[in-house]
Amino acid sequence: MIFNSFEFIFLFLPIVLLIYFLLNQWNFTLAKAWLLAGSLFFYGWWNPSYLPLILASLVINFLVGTALGKEYFTDRKKWILTAGILFNVGLLGYFKYYDFFVENINFLFNESIPLKNLLLPLAISFYTFQQIGYLVDSYRGETKGYHVLDYCLFVTFFPQLIAGPIVHHRQVMEQFRQKENRRLNPQNFALGLLIFSMGLFKKVVIADSFAIWANRGYAMAEQLTFVDGWMTALSYTFQLYFDFSGYSDMAIGAGLLFNIHLPKNFFSPYKALDIQDFWRRWHITLNTFLTQYIYIPLGGSRKGTARTYVNILIIFFISGVWHGAGWTFIVWGMMHGIASVIARAWKRAGHSMNKWLAWFITFNFVNLAWVFFRSPDFATALHVLKSMAGLNGIYLPKEVIEALHIPLGSPVLFNFSLGSSFAEVLLYIAGGLLIVLFAKNSIQWRDEFEPRKTVALYASVLFLYSVMQLQQVTAFLYFNF
Repeated sequence: MIFNSFEFIFLFLPIVLLIYFLLNQWNFTLAKAWLLAGSLFFYGWWNPSYLPLILASLVINFLVGTALGKEYFTDRKKWILTAGILFNVGLLGYFKYYDFFVENINFLFNESIPLKNLLLPLAISFYTFQQIGYLVDSYRGETKGYHVLDYCLFVTFFPQLIAGPIVHHRQVMEQFRQKENRRLNPQNFALGLLIFSMGLFKKVVIADSFAIWANRGYAMAEQLTFVDGWMTALSYTFQLYFDFSGYSDMAIGAGLLFNIHLPKNFFSPYKALDIQDFWRRWHITLNTFLTQYIYIPLGGSRKGTARTYVNILIIFFISGVWHGAGWTFIVWGMMHGIASVIARAWKRAGHSMNKWLAWFITFNFVNLAWVFFRSPDFATALHVLKSMAGLNGIYLPKEVIEALHIPLGSPVLFNFSLGSSFAEVLLYIAGGLLIVLFAKNSIQWRDEFEPRKTVALYASVLFLYSVMQLQQVTAFLYFNF
Protein backbone atom coordinates (compact mmCIF):
# COMPACT_ATOMS: atom_id res chain seq x y z
CA MET A 1 0.00 0.00 0.00
CA ILE A 2 1.34 3.41 -0.91
CA PHE A 3 0.24 6.95 -0.12
CA ASN A 4 -0.99 7.77 -3.64
CA SER A 5 -3.53 4.96 -3.81
CA PHE A 6 -7.29 4.92 -3.31
CA GLU A 7 -6.95 2.19 -0.68
CA PHE A 8 -4.70 4.35 1.45
CA ILE A 9 -6.46 7.69 0.99
CA PHE A 10 -10.09 6.58 1.31
CA LEU A 11 -9.90 3.42 3.43
CA PHE A 12 -6.74 2.78 5.43
CA LEU A 13 -5.91 6.31 6.58
CA PRO A 14 -9.40 7.42 7.68
CA ILE A 15 -10.16 4.08 9.41
CA VAL A 16 -6.86 3.98 11.33
CA LEU A 17 -7.18 7.66 12.25
CA LEU A 18 -10.79 7.45 13.43
CA ILE A 19 -10.33 4.33 15.56
CA TYR A 20 -7.03 5.66 16.99
CA PHE A 21 -8.65 8.79 18.41
CA LEU A 22 -11.73 6.89 19.58
CA LEU A 23 -9.55 4.41 21.48
CA ASN A 24 -7.55 7.27 22.97
CA GLN A 25 -10.70 8.35 24.82
CA TRP A 26 -10.82 4.97 26.49
CA ASN A 27 -7.28 3.53 26.76
CA PHE A 28 -4.07 5.16 25.55
CA THR A 29 -2.10 1.91 25.45
CA LEU A 30 -4.77 0.21 23.39
CA ALA A 31 -4.78 3.15 20.98
CA LYS A 32 -1.03 2.84 20.46
CA ALA A 33 -1.37 -0.91 19.99
CA TRP A 34 -3.98 -0.21 17.31
CA LEU A 35 -1.62 2.24 15.57
CA LEU A 36 1.17 -0.33 15.70
CA ALA A 37 -1.11 -3.00 14.24
CA GLY A 38 -2.18 -0.58 11.50
CA SER A 39 1.44 0.23 10.69
CA LEU A 40 2.35 -3.46 10.44
CA PHE A 41 -0.69 -4.06 8.25
CA PHE A 42 0.43 -1.15 6.05
CA TYR A 43 3.88 -2.73 5.75
CA GLY A 44 2.56 -6.25 5.18
CA TRP A 45 0.18 -5.13 2.44
CA TRP A 46 3.15 -5.08 0.03
CA ASN A 47 4.50 -8.52 0.93
CA PRO A 48 3.24 -10.33 4.06
CA SER A 49 6.16 -12.77 3.92
CA TYR A 50 8.54 -10.06 5.16
CA LEU A 51 6.48 -9.20 8.25
CA PRO A 52 8.36 -11.80 10.36
CA LEU A 53 11.64 -10.14 9.31
CA ILE A 54 10.74 -6.68 10.59
CA LEU A 55 9.16 -8.19 13.73
CA ALA A 56 12.34 -10.15 14.46
CA SER A 57 14.38 -7.01 13.88
CA LEU A 58 12.17 -5.07 16.31
CA VAL A 59 12.40 -7.69 19.06
CA ILE A 60 16.15 -8.28 18.79
CA ASN A 61 17.05 -4.59 18.62
CA PHE A 62 14.82 -3.72 21.57
CA LEU A 63 16.34 -6.51 23.66
CA VAL A 64 19.87 -5.46 22.71
CA GLY A 65 19.07 -1.82 23.45
CA THR A 66 17.59 -2.79 26.82
CA ALA A 67 20.67 -4.88 27.68
CA LEU A 68 22.92 -1.95 26.83
CA GLY A 69 21.05 0.13 29.39
CA LYS A 70 21.57 -2.36 32.24
CA GLU A 71 24.37 -1.65 34.70
CA TYR A 72 25.30 -5.31 35.18
CA PHE A 73 26.28 -5.49 31.49
CA THR A 74 28.76 -2.63 31.85
CA ASP A 75 31.84 -4.76 31.17
CA ARG A 76 30.26 -6.30 28.08
CA LYS A 77 28.63 -3.26 26.53
CA LYS A 78 31.06 -2.93 23.65
CA TRP A 79 30.59 -6.57 22.74
CA ILE A 80 26.80 -6.30 22.95
CA LEU A 81 26.79 -3.12 20.82
CA THR A 82 29.08 -4.74 18.27
CA ALA A 83 26.85 -7.81 18.08
CA GLY A 84 23.75 -5.61 17.65
CA ILE A 85 25.31 -3.56 14.87
CA LEU A 86 26.60 -6.70 13.12
CA PHE A 87 23.11 -8.21 13.29
CA ASN A 88 21.60 -5.15 11.56
CA VAL A 89 24.37 -4.78 9.00
CA GLY A 90 24.28 -8.53 8.33
CA LEU A 91 20.54 -8.45 7.77
CA LEU A 92 20.84 -5.52 5.38
CA GLY A 93 23.89 -7.01 3.68
CA TYR A 94 22.27 -10.37 3.05
CA PHE A 95 19.04 -9.11 1.53
CA LYS A 96 20.37 -6.05 -0.28
CA TYR A 97 23.98 -6.85 -1.23
CA TYR A 98 24.36 -10.63 -1.42
CA ASP A 99 23.88 -10.85 -5.19
CA PHE A 100 26.04 -7.76 -5.75
CA PHE A 101 28.98 -9.30 -3.88
CA VAL A 102 28.53 -12.68 -5.57
CA GLU A 103 28.42 -11.07 -9.03
CA ASN A 104 31.71 -9.30 -8.34
CA ILE A 105 33.34 -12.44 -6.91
CA ASN A 106 32.23 -14.41 -9.97
CA PHE A 107 33.66 -11.73 -12.25
CA LEU A 108 36.99 -11.31 -10.43
CA PHE A 109 37.74 -14.98 -9.79
CA ASN A 110 35.91 -16.56 -12.72
CA GLU A 111 33.59 -18.40 -10.35
CA SER A 112 29.99 -19.44 -10.92
CA ILE A 113 28.41 -19.03 -7.49
CA PRO A 114 24.62 -18.99 -8.03
CA LEU A 115 22.67 -15.83 -7.28
CA LYS A 116 19.73 -15.89 -4.88
CA ASN A 117 17.74 -13.12 -6.65
CA LEU A 118 16.37 -12.00 -3.31
CA LEU A 119 13.44 -9.62 -3.27
CA LEU A 120 14.56 -6.56 -1.29
CA PRO A 121 12.42 -6.21 1.87
CA LEU A 122 10.62 -2.88 1.81
CA ALA A 123 12.21 -0.15 3.96
CA ILE A 124 15.04 -2.35 5.27
CA SER A 125 17.63 0.36 4.62
CA PHE A 126 15.60 2.87 6.62
CA TYR A 127 14.66 0.81 9.65
CA THR A 128 18.16 -0.68 9.82
CA PHE A 129 19.86 2.72 10.13
CA GLN A 130 17.17 3.92 12.51
CA GLN A 131 17.76 1.02 14.88
CA ILE A 132 21.56 1.19 14.65
CA GLY A 133 21.29 4.79 15.85
CA TYR A 134 19.09 3.62 18.71
CA LEU A 135 21.63 0.98 19.77
CA VAL A 136 24.50 3.47 19.75
CA ASP A 137 22.47 5.88 21.89
CA SER A 138 21.57 2.99 24.21
CA TYR A 139 25.27 2.31 24.62
CA ARG A 140 25.71 5.98 25.56
CA GLY A 141 22.92 5.71 28.15
CA GLU A 142 20.47 7.95 26.27
CA THR A 143 17.50 5.59 25.82
CA LYS A 144 16.51 4.42 29.29
CA GLY A 145 12.86 4.11 30.22
CA TYR A 146 11.36 3.47 26.80
CA HIS A 147 8.39 1.12 26.66
CA VAL A 148 8.44 -1.65 24.06
CA LEU A 149 5.24 -0.30 22.48
CA ASP A 150 6.73 3.17 22.07
CA TYR A 151 9.87 1.64 20.59
CA CYS A 152 7.91 -0.39 18.05
CA LEU A 153 5.94 2.69 17.02
CA PHE A 154 9.15 4.70 16.73
CA VAL A 155 10.38 2.21 14.12
CA THR A 156 7.16 1.24 12.33
CA PHE A 157 4.96 4.38 12.42
CA PHE A 158 3.57 4.05 8.89
CA PRO A 159 4.03 7.64 7.60
CA GLN A 160 7.82 7.35 7.94
CA LEU A 161 8.33 3.58 7.75
CA ILE A 162 8.66 2.97 4.04
CA ALA A 163 11.00 5.73 2.81
CA GLY A 164 11.93 7.89 5.76
CA PRO A 165 12.68 10.27 7.22
CA ILE A 166 15.23 8.32 9.27
CA VAL A 167 13.75 9.29 12.61
CA HIS A 168 15.80 9.68 15.78
CA HIS A 169 14.19 8.26 18.91
CA ARG A 170 14.32 11.62 20.71
CA GLN A 171 12.37 13.23 17.87
CA VAL A 172 9.24 11.10 18.09
CA MET A 173 9.30 8.69 21.05
CA GLU A 174 8.17 11.30 23.56
CA GLN A 175 5.40 12.46 21.23
CA PHE A 176 3.74 9.05 21.48
CA ARG A 177 3.65 9.46 25.28
CA GLN A 178 2.28 13.00 25.56
CA LYS A 179 -1.28 13.32 26.87
CA GLU A 180 -2.08 16.37 24.72
CA ASN A 181 -1.52 14.27 21.58
CA ARG A 182 -4.35 11.91 22.47
CA ARG A 183 -7.01 14.30 21.21
CA LEU A 184 -7.69 15.41 17.66
CA ASN A 185 -5.99 18.77 17.15
CA PRO A 186 -7.86 20.87 14.54
CA GLN A 187 -4.76 22.96 13.80
CA ASN A 188 -2.57 19.91 13.19
CA PHE A 189 -5.35 18.20 11.26
CA ALA A 190 -5.83 21.14 8.88
CA LEU A 191 -2.09 21.57 8.42
CA GLY A 192 -1.65 17.85 7.86
CA LEU A 193 -4.27 17.82 5.10
CA LEU A 194 -2.61 20.81 3.43
CA ILE A 195 0.89 19.31 3.45
CA PHE A 196 -0.42 15.88 2.43
CA SER A 197 -2.33 17.42 -0.51
CA MET A 198 0.75 19.32 -1.65
CA GLY A 199 2.77 16.10 -1.60
CA LEU A 200 0.08 14.17 -3.46
CA PHE A 201 0.03 16.83 -6.19
CA LYS A 202 3.83 16.78 -6.50
CA LYS A 203 3.85 13.00 -6.90
CA VAL A 204 0.81 12.36 -9.07
CA VAL A 205 0.70 15.42 -11.28
CA ILE A 206 4.33 16.56 -11.56
CA ALA A 207 6.70 13.66 -10.78
CA ASP A 208 4.73 11.03 -12.69
CA SER A 209 4.61 13.31 -15.75
CA PHE A 210 8.38 13.68 -15.75
CA ALA A 211 8.66 9.91 -15.23
CA ILE A 212 7.17 9.24 -18.68
CA TRP A 213 9.95 11.12 -20.45
CA ALA A 214 12.73 9.97 -18.13
CA ASN A 215 11.77 6.30 -18.49
CA ARG A 216 11.45 6.54 -22.25
CA GLY A 217 14.80 8.31 -22.58
CA TYR A 218 16.74 5.86 -20.43
CA ALA A 219 15.11 2.92 -22.22
CA MET A 220 16.51 4.18 -25.54
CA ALA A 221 19.80 5.61 -24.26
CA GLU A 222 21.81 4.48 -27.30
CA GLN A 223 19.57 6.47 -29.65
CA LEU A 224 19.54 9.76 -27.74
CA THR A 225 20.91 12.86 -29.40
CA PHE A 226 21.82 16.20 -27.83
CA VAL A 227 18.35 17.58 -27.08
CA ASP A 228 16.94 14.16 -26.20
CA GLY A 229 19.81 13.54 -23.79
CA TRP A 230 19.41 16.79 -21.90
CA MET A 231 15.63 16.44 -21.76
CA THR A 232 16.02 12.87 -20.47
CA ALA A 233 18.49 13.86 -17.75
CA LEU A 234 16.51 16.91 -16.66
CA SER A 235 13.26 14.93 -16.66
CA TYR A 236 14.72 12.46 -14.17
CA THR A 237 16.30 15.27 -12.14
CA PHE A 238 12.86 16.83 -11.67
CA GLN A 239 11.05 13.50 -11.37
CA LEU A 240 13.24 12.50 -8.44
CA TYR A 241 12.92 15.94 -6.85
CA PHE A 242 9.12 16.05 -6.92
CA ASP A 243 8.78 12.34 -6.15
CA PHE A 244 10.95 12.48 -3.02
CA SER A 245 9.65 15.90 -2.03
CA GLY A 246 6.10 14.65 -2.53
CA TYR A 247 6.70 11.59 -0.36
CA SER A 248 8.33 13.70 2.37
CA ASP A 249 5.35 16.06 2.37
CA MET A 250 2.84 13.23 2.53
CA ALA A 251 4.76 11.60 5.39
CA ILE A 252 4.83 14.85 7.38
CA GLY A 253 1.18 15.54 6.58
CA ALA A 254 0.01 12.06 7.60
CA GLY A 255 2.05 12.30 10.81
CA LEU A 256 0.44 15.63 11.71
CA LEU A 257 -3.03 14.04 11.48
CA PHE A 258 -1.93 11.92 14.46
CA ASN A 259 -0.30 14.95 16.17
CA ILE A 260 3.16 13.57 15.42
CA HIS A 261 5.69 16.08 14.10
CA LEU A 262 8.19 14.27 11.88
CA PRO A 263 11.53 15.99 11.18
CA LYS A 264 12.05 17.81 7.90
CA ASN A 265 13.84 15.72 5.32
CA PHE A 266 13.74 17.97 2.28
CA PHE A 267 14.25 21.72 2.04
CA SER A 268 14.48 23.10 -1.52
CA PRO A 269 17.79 21.35 -2.37
CA TYR A 270 17.93 22.66 -5.94
CA LYS A 271 18.39 26.17 -4.52
CA ALA A 272 21.79 25.08 -3.17
CA LEU A 273 24.83 27.20 -4.05
CA ASP A 274 27.36 24.43 -3.44
CA ILE A 275 27.29 20.68 -2.88
CA GLN A 276 27.59 21.00 0.90
CA ASP A 277 24.53 23.23 0.88
CA PHE A 278 22.77 20.65 -1.29
CA TRP A 279 23.32 17.94 1.34
CA ARG A 280 22.04 20.22 4.07
CA ARG A 281 18.77 20.30 2.11
CA TRP A 282 18.46 16.85 0.44
CA HIS A 283 17.61 13.78 2.53
CA ILE A 284 18.47 15.75 5.65
CA THR A 285 17.93 12.88 8.09
CA LEU A 286 20.28 10.55 6.19
CA ASN A 287 22.95 13.24 6.18
CA THR A 288 22.38 13.79 9.90
CA PHE A 289 22.69 10.06 10.63
CA LEU A 290 25.92 9.70 8.63
CA THR A 291 27.38 12.78 10.30
CA GLN A 292 26.38 11.84 13.85
CA TYR A 293 27.14 8.12 13.80
CA ILE A 294 29.98 7.81 11.27
CA TYR A 295 31.66 11.13 10.39
CA ILE A 296 32.04 12.43 13.95
CA PRO A 297 33.17 9.07 15.44
CA LEU A 298 35.77 8.87 12.66
CA GLY A 299 37.17 12.17 13.88
CA GLY A 300 35.11 14.59 11.82
CA SER A 301 37.14 17.68 11.11
CA ARG A 302 39.13 17.49 14.36
CA LYS A 303 42.17 15.56 13.08
CA GLY A 304 43.56 17.73 10.34
CA THR A 305 42.64 18.63 6.77
CA ALA A 306 43.70 15.40 5.10
CA ARG A 307 41.83 13.24 7.61
CA THR A 308 38.75 15.46 7.22
CA TYR A 309 38.72 14.91 3.47
CA VAL A 310 39.13 11.14 3.91
CA ASN A 311 36.22 11.11 6.37
CA ILE A 312 34.05 13.01 3.89
CA LEU A 313 34.84 10.49 1.15
CA ILE A 314 34.03 7.62 3.52
CA ILE A 315 30.56 8.89 4.39
CA PHE A 316 29.71 9.54 0.74
CA PHE A 317 30.95 6.09 -0.19
CA ILE A 318 28.61 4.69 2.47
CA SER A 319 25.80 6.91 1.17
CA GLY A 320 26.29 5.50 -2.32
CA VAL A 321 26.31 1.90 -1.07
CA TRP A 322 23.25 2.57 1.12
CA HIS A 323 21.27 3.83 -1.85
CA GLY A 324 21.81 0.77 -3.98
CA ALA A 325 23.74 -2.43 -4.61
CA GLY A 326 25.54 -1.36 -7.75
CA TRP A 327 28.70 0.36 -8.92
CA THR A 328 26.69 3.19 -10.45
CA PHE A 329 25.48 4.15 -6.97
CA ILE A 330 29.03 4.00 -5.63
CA VAL A 331 30.25 6.27 -8.45
CA TRP A 332 27.38 8.66 -7.73
CA GLY A 333 28.31 8.74 -4.04
CA MET A 334 32.01 9.28 -4.74
CA MET A 335 31.20 12.07 -7.21
CA HIS A 336 29.39 13.88 -4.41
CA GLY A 337 32.21 13.09 -1.99
CA ILE A 338 34.87 14.55 -4.30
CA ALA A 339 32.68 17.58 -5.01
CA SER A 340 32.24 18.11 -1.24
CA VAL A 341 35.99 17.97 -0.71
CA ILE A 342 36.53 20.51 -3.50
CA ALA A 343 33.83 22.80 -2.07
CA ARG A 344 35.36 22.62 1.39
CA ALA A 345 38.88 23.31 0.05
CA TRP A 346 37.53 26.23 -2.01
CA LYS A 347 36.04 27.82 1.10
CA ARG A 348 39.15 27.19 3.19
CA ALA A 349 41.20 29.02 0.56
CA GLY A 350 38.91 32.04 0.95
CA HIS A 351 37.54 31.97 -2.60
CA SER A 352 34.05 33.15 -3.51
CA MET A 353 31.85 33.00 -6.58
CA ASN A 354 28.94 34.87 -8.11
CA LYS A 355 25.69 33.54 -6.62
CA TRP A 356 24.05 32.58 -9.91
CA LEU A 357 27.22 31.01 -11.29
CA ALA A 358 27.56 28.98 -8.08
CA TRP A 359 23.95 27.82 -8.43
CA PHE A 360 24.41 26.97 -12.13
CA ILE A 361 27.51 24.85 -11.47
CA THR A 362 25.92 23.08 -8.49
CA PHE A 363 22.65 22.32 -10.26
CA ASN A 364 24.35 20.96 -13.37
CA PHE A 365 26.73 18.84 -11.33
CA VAL A 366 23.77 17.33 -9.45
CA ASN A 367 21.96 16.80 -12.76
CA LEU A 368 24.96 14.96 -14.27
CA ALA A 369 25.48 12.87 -11.15
CA TRP A 370 21.84 11.75 -11.23
CA VAL A 371 22.59 10.09 -14.60
CA PHE A 372 24.68 7.46 -12.78
CA PHE A 373 22.08 7.23 -9.99
CA ARG A 374 19.29 6.48 -12.49
CA SER A 375 21.16 4.28 -14.97
CA PRO A 376 20.96 0.49 -14.49
CA ASP A 377 24.58 0.13 -15.67
CA PHE A 378 27.60 2.12 -16.81
CA ALA A 379 26.82 1.56 -20.49
CA THR A 380 23.47 3.35 -20.16
CA ALA A 381 25.01 6.19 -18.15
CA LEU A 382 27.75 6.70 -20.75
CA HIS A 383 25.23 6.70 -23.61
CA VAL A 384 23.21 9.43 -21.89
CA LEU A 385 26.31 11.49 -21.05
CA LYS A 386 27.63 11.15 -24.63
CA SER A 387 24.33 12.41 -25.99
CA MET A 388 24.42 15.36 -23.58
CA ALA A 389 27.92 16.20 -24.82
CA GLY A 390 26.68 16.20 -28.41
CA LEU A 391 28.74 13.16 -29.41
CA ASN A 392 25.68 11.43 -30.87
CA GLY A 393 24.73 14.40 -33.02
CA ILE A 394 23.10 17.74 -32.34
CA TYR A 395 19.64 17.51 -33.82
CA LEU A 396 17.14 20.22 -33.09
CA PRO A 397 13.38 19.77 -32.69
CA LYS A 398 11.13 20.96 -35.49
CA GLU A 399 9.80 23.86 -33.41
CA VAL A 400 13.33 25.21 -32.92
CA ILE A 401 14.22 24.82 -36.61
CA GLU A 402 11.11 26.74 -37.63
CA ALA A 403 11.63 29.45 -35.00
CA LEU A 404 15.23 30.02 -36.13
CA HIS A 405 14.29 29.81 -39.84
CA ILE A 406 16.91 27.12 -40.46
CA PRO A 407 16.65 25.72 -44.02
CA LEU A 408 15.41 22.13 -44.00
CA GLY A 409 18.25 21.08 -46.30
CA SER A 410 20.91 22.12 -43.79
CA PRO A 411 22.95 19.63 -41.70
CA VAL A 412 20.73 20.42 -38.70
CA LEU A 413 17.92 17.87 -38.75
CA PHE A 414 14.70 17.43 -36.81
CA ASN A 415 14.77 14.83 -34.07
CA PHE A 416 12.93 14.44 -30.76
CA SER A 417 12.07 11.02 -29.43
CA LEU A 418 10.62 11.23 -25.90
CA GLY A 419 7.02 10.56 -26.88
CA SER A 420 5.60 14.08 -26.43
CA SER A 421 6.10 17.36 -28.24
CA PHE A 422 9.32 19.22 -27.56
CA ALA A 423 7.28 22.24 -26.45
CA GLU A 424 5.38 20.23 -23.81
CA VAL A 425 8.52 18.74 -22.27
CA LEU A 426 10.30 22.11 -22.34
CA LEU A 427 7.30 23.77 -20.68
CA TYR A 428 7.28 21.18 -17.87
CA ILE A 429 11.02 21.55 -17.29
CA ALA A 430 10.77 25.34 -17.24
CA GLY A 431 7.80 25.12 -14.86
CA GLY A 432 9.61 22.66 -12.62
CA LEU A 433 12.64 24.94 -12.47
CA LEU A 434 10.51 27.94 -11.53
CA ILE A 435 8.79 25.96 -8.76
CA VAL A 436 11.98 24.63 -7.19
CA LEU A 437 13.68 28.01 -7.30
CA PHE A 438 10.94 30.46 -6.39
CA ALA A 439 7.95 28.68 -4.84
CA LYS A 440 7.58 28.47 -1.07
CA ASN A 441 8.35 24.92 0.03
CA SER A 442 6.12 22.82 2.26
CA ILE A 443 8.27 23.33 5.38
CA GLN A 444 7.82 27.08 4.98
CA TRP A 445 4.09 26.52 4.53
CA ARG A 446 4.10 24.46 7.72
CA ASP A 447 6.03 26.99 9.77
CA GLU A 448 3.96 29.95 8.53
CA PHE A 449 0.59 28.17 8.53
CA GLU A 450 -2.54 30.11 9.40
CA PRO A 451 -5.94 28.44 8.96
CA ARG A 452 -7.72 30.57 6.36
CA LYS A 453 -10.42 29.91 3.79
CA THR A 454 -8.03 30.57 0.92
CA VAL A 455 -5.61 27.96 2.26
CA ALA A 456 -8.45 25.45 2.62
CA LEU A 457 -9.51 26.15 -0.96
CA TYR A 458 -5.92 25.74 -2.16
CA ALA A 459 -5.56 22.39 -0.39
CA SER A 460 -8.94 21.20 -1.71
CA VAL A 461 -8.08 22.04 -5.31
CA LEU A 462 -4.71 20.27 -5.08
CA PHE A 463 -6.26 17.20 -3.46
CA LEU A 464 -9.23 16.87 -5.83
CA TYR A 465 -7.18 17.43 -8.96
CA SER A 466 -4.58 14.91 -7.82
CA VAL A 467 -7.22 12.29 -7.04
CA MET A 468 -8.71 12.81 -10.50
CA GLN A 469 -5.29 11.97 -11.98
CA LEU A 470 -4.95 8.72 -10.01
CA GLN A 471 -5.39 6.46 -13.02
CA GLN A 472 -2.25 4.38 -12.56
CA VAL A 473 -0.71 4.13 -9.09
CA THR A 474 3.08 4.31 -9.17
CA ALA A 475 5.54 3.59 -6.38
CA PHE A 476 7.80 6.27 -4.95
CA LEU A 477 11.38 6.13 -6.18
CA TYR A 478 12.88 5.91 -2.70
CA PHE A 479 10.90 2.70 -2.06
CA ASN A 480 13.74 1.03 -4.01
CA PHE A 481 16.27 1.87 -1.32
